[in-house]
Amino acid sequence: MAVVSWKEILLLTGLVVGCYWNSLSCGFVFDDVSAILDNKDLRPSTPLRDLFLNDFWGTPMAEVTGVVGRAELLSSIFLLAAFLAYTKSTGADHSIVWSPIALTVVLVAAATLCKEQGITVVGICCVYEVFVAQGFTFPMLLDTLRQVLQGKDGFPYAVLQTLLKLIVLVISTLLLVIIRVQVIQSQLPVFTRFDNPAAVSPTPTRQLTFNYLLPVNAWLLLNPSELCCDWTMGTIPLVESLLDLRNLATLTFYSFLGFLAYHSLRYKHSSAKTVVMALSFIVLPFIPASNLFFPVGFVVAERVLYVPSMGFCVLVAHGFKFVSHKGHMKKMSWLMIGILLTTHAVKTFNRNWDWESEYTLFTSALKVNKNNAKLWNNVGHALENQNNYARALRYFLQATRVQPDDIGAHMNVGRTYKNLNKSKEAEDAYLVAKSLMPQIIPGKKYATRVAPNHLNVYINLANLIRANESRLEEADQLYRQAISMRPDFKQAYISRGELLLKMNKLTEARDAYLRALELDRTNADLWYNLAIVNIEMKDPSEALKNFNHALELNPRHKLALFNSALLMQESGEPKFWPEANRRFLTYVEEEPEDANGYFNLGMLAMDANENAAAERWMRKAISLQAGFRSALFNLALLFSQSKREVDALPVLDELLRHHPEHIKGLILKGDILMNHKKDTRGAKTCFERILRMDPTNVQGKHNLCVVYFEERDLPRAEQCLEETLALAPNEEYVRRHLSIVRSKMAAMSAAGQPLTSAEGATANARKSSAESLEGVAVDQSESLDSSQSDKQTKGKSTKEIKDIEKKRAAALKRLEEIERILSGD
Repeated sequence: MAVVSWKEILLLTGLVVGCYWNSLSCGFVFDDVSAILDNKDLRPSTPLRDLFLNDFWGTPMAEVTGVVGRAELLSSIFLLAAFLAYTKSTGADHSIVWSPIALTVVLVAAATLCKEQGITVVGICCVYEVFVAQGFTFPMLLDTLRQVLQGKDGFPYAVLQTLLKLIVLVISTLLLVIIRVQVIQSQLPVFTRFDNPAAVSPTPTRQLTFNYLLPVNAWLLLNPSELCCDWTMGTIPLVESLLDLRNLATLTFYSFLGFLAYHSLRYKHSSAKTVVMALSFIVLPFIPASNLFFPVGFVVAERVLYVPSMGFCVLVAHGFKFVSHKGHMKKMSWLMIGILLTTHAVKTFNRNWDWESEYTLFTSALKVNKNNAKLWNNVGHALENQNNYARALRYFLQATRVQPDDIGAHMNVGRTYKNLNKSKEAEDAYLVAKSLMPQIIPGKKYATRVAPNHLNVYINLANLIRANESRLEEADQLYRQAISMRPDFKQAYISRGELLLKMNKLTEARDAYLRALELDRTNADLWYNLAIVNIEMKDPSEALKNFNHALELNPRHKLALFNSALLMQESGEPKFWPEANRRFLTYVEEEPEDANGYFNLGMLAMDANENAAAERWMRKAISLQAGFRSALFNLALLFSQSKREVDALPVLDELLRHHPEHIKGLILKGDILMNHKKDTRGAKTCFERILRMDPTNVQGKHNLCVVYFEERDLPRAEQCLEETLALAPNEEYVRRHLSIVRSKMAAMSAAGQPLTSAEGATANARKSSAESLEGVAVDQSESLDSSQSDKQTKGKSTKEIKDIEKKRAAALKRLEEIERILSGD
C-alpha cells in the first residue's frame, strides 16, 4: 500500500468538499422518503433485531415486496475495509496470519448486510491472493495444474497456503449466502416487466439486451454527461436483432475487456498486478447487477457503479502514471488530467442541484429520457405532493401515452381525478388499470406474479365506489377479488373491514381485522380498528383491551389515546378516571390545537368535582374553537351548579349567539333569569323560543307554565299545565303542579282575590299575601322548577333533599344528559 502524505489528504478533502458542499441544502428525495422518512426501523420504539429481519425500506424480507440494496457508500466502506484486512493475512515469513482473515469475514458480513454486492469482496480477495500475494500468472496456474494432474509433483507449499485461505473465505461466503436465503425465506423479489423489460423478453432479445447494457454502464463511467435517476421501462429500447448496430458497442466492450484481462493475467510485473486488481474491482462487484446470471429489478442503476468506479479510477490513474512518465507526453498528460478533474468536478457540483427536491430530480431526468413512463409519473407525484393536482394530471396522462399498459400510471390518473372531485373520470381510469391486470379464467389453474402495488387498483376502485350507498356490495366484491389474488394482502382486509363496519356486518368486519392481525400483529392501526368494531358490537371491555394493544405498540397513537380515554370516561367508573385523564393529557400533547381533547379533560374534571380545573379546560377548548357548543353549555352548567349563575349568563349568550336553536341552553338561561335574576320576561322569551322551534317540548312548555305562575296569571298557568299534561300524560309532577295551581285558584276565589294580577300590581299582590305566596314560591322552586339540577339542593337538610328528589325524579329523568353532554350534543 502506498503512503499518503498529509498534503495529498488535504488536497483530496478540499476537492470533495468543493464538489459536494452544495448538496447539504438538498432535501430528502426519491427513495429517501421510503428508506428514511417512512422507515419504521429508524424509530426509537422499533427493536434492534428488526434491523436484521427487515429490508432497506423497513419492511419484512419475507413479504414478496422487493429486496433492495443497502446504502452503497456504507457497503463500500466495509468492502474496502475487508479487502485491506485481508492484505494483512500473510506474515513476513509468508505464513498465514488468521486474525486478519477472521476480521475479513466479519467485515464481509457487514458489507453484505449493507448491500448484497458486498459479498463480492471475497472474489476480490481471491484475485489478490492468487495474482498479487502469490505472484501467479494464468500460464503459471495452468502449468502447475498440469503438473499436479500428471503426478510429476505435489502441490507447492505456496499453493496449499493459498487453497487453505481461499477455502476459509469460500465456506464463509456460502454460510452468508445460506443465511441470506433463509432470511428472505427462499423467495425471490417480485419484479414487473416495467422494471426490467428485457428480463421477460424472448431469446435472443433478452441476451442481446443484457449484453448491450454492459457497454452502456461502461460509457456512464467514461462519460457521465447524461445522468438519470431511473433507467427502467423504455429508457433503453430492446436489442431485438443481431443486425442492430448497438451490438457493435457490445463487441467493442468485450474486445477491450479481453485485452486488459489478457495483459493483466499473462504477465507478473507491477503494471499487470495493478490492472488485474482494477478489473476485479470493476467486474466482480458488478456481476450481481449485470442481469447475466439472474434478473434484477432495473435496467441500469448508476448507484451499482459506485464500487466498480473505484476500479475504473485505478485504471485511469494507472494510465495517467504510465503516460506522464514519457517525456514528450508529460505536459499533455497533466493538461488532460486537469481537464478531466475540472469537468467532472463541475458536473458533480451542478448535478447536486438536480437532487435538491423530487421535482428538480425527475424533471432533470426527463431532459435525458422522455420514453420512461416512470419519470413522468414521478414528476406527477412531486406535483401531487404540492397539491398541484391539475399539473400532476398532465404528467400522469403523458405517462399513459408513453406506456399505455402501465397499470401504475392509470392508477395515478384515477387518484388525481378523485382529488379533483371528478369521480366518473377517476372510475374510468381505475377500470382501465383493472383491465390490464391478469384476468382470472374460470376452471383454469395457473400462477402469475403480480406487483403488490398494482393490487391497490382494486382497493382504490372499491374505496371510490363505496361512497355510493347502492354500490357497497360491488365494492366488497373488489376487496374479495384482491384477497383471492393475494391472500396475505393486509390492506385489502383492512379496507374490507372498514366497509363491512359501514354495512353493519359487524361479525364479518371483526373477522377481517382478525385475519389482518394474523398477518401483522405489530400494526397499531389494526388493533384500533378492531376496538372500534368492538364498540359497535356493544363490547366495551374488549374494545378497551384492543385500544390498549394499540397503545402498547404505539404509546402516542392519537386516535387510540382519545377513544380509549373517552371509553373510560363514559364507563362511569371513577377507578378509570385517572388513566383517562392521563391519556387525554397525552393526546393534547400530540394534538394541541384539537379543542375536543381539552373539552373531555373538562368533563372529567366536572365528574371529579374539580371545578377550577374543569373551568380552565373548558375555556381552553372554547378559545381554540369559537362557538364550541358542548363546551359553552357545560361551562355554563358548571357555573350554575357552582352557584355562579351570573357568570353563566354571558356564556349562555355566547352559546345562543352561535347556536340560537340550542334548546338546553335556552332552558338553562330561562331558569337562571327566572329563579336568580327574577326576570320573568326574559325567561318567558327563552321558553317561548323553544316552543316556536318545538311545540311538543314538554320541558319548555312546563317551564313556561312556571312563568305564568310567577306572573300570578293562574288561569293561564292552569291552561298551560293542562296542555302540558296532554303532551305528557304520564308525568306525575305535571299533574301535581296542576293540582297546586287549582288549589291556589280555589283558595283565592274563596277569599275574593282576583285570579290574575296586572304586571304593575304583582309586587303589591305578593306583599299582601306574603305568607301563602312564599310557601308556594318555595314549593315552586323545588317542584315546579324542572330545569334545576340536584346539585343546587346543597345546604338543605337530608330529609328535605330526599323529599325533593322524590318530587323531581320524573323531571330529572328527562334532563339526565345535562350534567354530561357528549361532543355530539
